[in-house]
Amino acid sequence: MRIARAVCWLVISYTVVGVGEGSLGRRRLRRQGDVLSEFFPRAGRPARPVLFVEQEKETAIAAVESPELQSQSGTKDGDRIKELPGQPVGIDFKQYGGYVIVDGGAGRALFYYLAEAAGGDPSSRPLLLWFNGGPGCSSLGFGAMEELGPFRVRSDGRTLFRNPFAWNSVANVLFLESPAGVGYSYSNTTADYRSCGDRRSAADTLVFLVNWLERFPEYKRRDLYVAGESYGGHFVTQLASLLLHNQSHNATFFNLKGILMGNAVMNDETDFKGMYEFFWSHALISDEAIEGIRMFCNFSLLDLGYSRSPDCQQALELVDGIFGQSLDLYDIYGPPCTSGSLTAIPRRASVNEFDPCSDFYVEAYLNRPEVQEALHANLTKLGYPWRACSKMLVGWKDKAKTVLPLVRKLMGHGVRVLVYSGDVDGVVPVTSTRFSIDTLSLPVESPWRPWTAHGEVGGYVVVYEGGLMLATVRGAGHEVPSHQPSRALLLVKSFLRGKPPPPSS
Repeated sequence: MRIARAVCWLVISYTVVGVGEGSLGRRRLRRQGDVLSEFFPRAGRPARPVLFVEQEKETAIAAVESPELQSQSGTKDGDRIKELPGQPVGIDFKQYGGYVIVDGGAGRALFYYLAEAAGGDPSSRPLLLWFNGGPGCSSLGFGAMEELGPFRVRSDGRTLFRNPFAWNSVANVLFLESPAGVGYSYSNTTADYRSCGDRRSAADTLVFLVNWLERFPEYKRRDLYVAGESYGGHFVTQLASLLLHNQSHNATFFNLKGILMGNAVMNDETDFKGMYEFFWSHALISDEAIEGIRMFCNFSLLDLGYSRSPDCQQALELVDGIFGQSLDLYDIYGPPCTSGSLTAIPRRASVNEFDPCSDFYVEAYLNRPEVQEALHANLTKLGYPWRACSKMLVGWKDKAKTVLPLVRKLMGHGVRVLVYSGDVDGVVPVTSTRFSIDTLSLPVESPWRPWTAHGEVGGYVVVYEGGLMLATVRGAGHEVPSHQPSRALLLVKSFLRGKPPPPSS
């Protein structure tokens, strides 16, 4: 498999297939975007059919006029997590975990983890719903356990340590494993795993929220923010559009204030173009390669011109062989994981020094029976282990080429938007994000300027008219809160207050 093609496909689809062997001599754990799509031509194999839908048709608005309440067995008291195995002492917030049925007939249920606001009255803080990408990667495993959640997992795979920059210091954070088949979420109808897509994911999440709010009625009409990263750019915008639509039908549920997207997949054409420009600007590909790509590759074509432009294919082949185990595209200047083995005695851990082998520790922790019991997870005894990125999803039925029309629509209804990017992420780089935002042709309210985090330059920010803010986070890779947790928290805290981050002095 040529790596140049591999990198292209991970941006456009992120569909999860089997787990292969890596140089570590054991399974190489999948991350958001690692795995090639089965739905595009590569290595002589024909593509499987996938419906590419245009603009606002990617949402399930027509199908979810009135989300139904499902018969539920779970209760708020029953979902209360007394204590997670190995958690540190002195926890000052409540935790909940459990299932919400979104389709009783199919037996489809989504797993959630709620970390209520710490250090004060949670009723005074907004609700923030978090998605990870893939599609098919776990918001519990990545978001909660490696990024913005209250804990991180130590190298023994058994014990936890506190994240002082957790987002539940400013909000009640709800992590959702979606769609069914991801993490602990499941369906009793196996055909569901072959028919996932953007539309049903948005519809199921809306049904989840309506039913979850019956279990947690104190969050009805609470200020709500929808956030996510990577392919979460689709999940966030499409769900927010449904919430906006549903507000006019049932004003007792939602009070959508804003959306947040980190290194988000938003617009296929500019995502591809920006990725190669990023490679060139960071001296990862040659001048000859970028000149050929600029001249011959039409990124509006689904196959990037492979079959229609031999010159484009030749230009992309110049990129072959550059990317391998020595370069982590999620953090191009960061170290790769060299050993995923657990340790009997946990190594010294620091939130400020992200361990690139954390995926292995999280997988071990979330597969421990006592952890699943504490989380109220895996109640049906699934026939497969918990994985950060699912092997169950064998199809992605429909995908939007772009979600930018939804961004514009949300802004037109007063929903504020934060798009942020790590400046050393090669998967969905800041260049792609800039190109995407530029297509909206929005007037600039406040031009690019540096912003400050704890006395240092945290990145750069530009504010557009209509409520859109684009920010970069200095030194951050694809999972921004993993690599720069304090800067990510300051950025989010500012956005929740309705302000850009503080200017650099």
